[in-house]
Amino acid sequence: MKFSKPHTLQEIADLIQCNFVGDAEFSVLGMNEIHVVEPGDIVFVDHPKYYDKALQSKATIILINKEVDCPDGKALLISDDPFRDFNTLTKHFMPFQSSNVSIATSAKIGHGTIIQPNTFVGNNVIIGNNCLIHSNVAIYDHTIIGDNVIIHAGTVIGGDAFYYKKRAEGFDQLLSGGRVVIENNVGIGALCTIDKGVTGDTTIGEGSKLDNQVHVGHDTVIGKKCLIASQTGIAGCVVIEDEVTLWGQVGTTSGITIGAKAVVMGQTGVTKSIEGGKSYFGTPIEESREKLKQLANIKKIPELLNKLK
Repeated sequence: MKFSKPHTLQEIADLIQCNFVGDAEFSVLGMNEIHVVEPGDIVFVDHPKYYDKALQSKATIILINKEVDCPDGKALLISDDPFRDFNTLTKHFMPFQSSNVSIATSAKIGHGTIIQPNTFVGNNVIIGNNCLIHSNVAIYDHTIIGDNVIIHAGTVIGGDAFYYKKRAEGFDQLLSGGRVVIENNVGIGALCTIDKGVTGDTTIGEGSKLDNQVHVGHDTVIGKKCLIASQTGIAGCVVIEDEVTLWGQVGTTSGITIGAKAVVMGQTGVTKSIEGGKSYFGTPIEESREKLKQLANIKKIPELLNKLK
């Protein structure tokens, strides 16, 4: 998430009422999760295990719960609860805006686009030309949709990330201030759910097609011309490269990469990153040929046991 204008380190520290290390005039341009940070961004870290990763990331402002040595060219925001204060910043720079109309007045709808009854289009949404949005679709604030996109009934675009911190009193949600970006010529089936990024974008690449009841988690990037079949669940922060096929009821863990032109057979659990150009099957995931050989050998076990009698 980039701010609408640069802010100083002092201004951010005053906003969340914390101490800081660095030049009070140090420029702050935005805030992001660690996997998408850029120079000028704030990243938060609240566990010693991840201190070094945050301090050595591209982020130049680290919101941290301990005063540590500050790397050259960077600044620290010292907070007793970085998670809470990251949420405070999200609420300040990307506050929730209520709407009392079905299509927000700030939404921009392209030429030739058809929006069927009972669909909600939120604030600052942009929809391109010649799209077809069927009934009962919900398109949350700041979503970007390209040209020639079809979205079927009951789909929700831009729900919050499933991202929580466990506290003594219960689960505390990390607020989502990102977007969903759907590129040109995408098809999305009925009853799909595509969560927005925590601070960045969840992206569906040009020409990709999603079947009914597909879930796409926060900050996931789906490449161009991918096919994703029904009841597939894609976790957050997944990178799916171009021309990947995921057949029905595939599930993935978070933070992995699925290589270009990979084919993942139905009901496979993708528990790790996989190379492109190959076919995969099973849980834990393996190349299809190897997995089928294993299954064939398992079928031989009774025969082998009989021979041992």
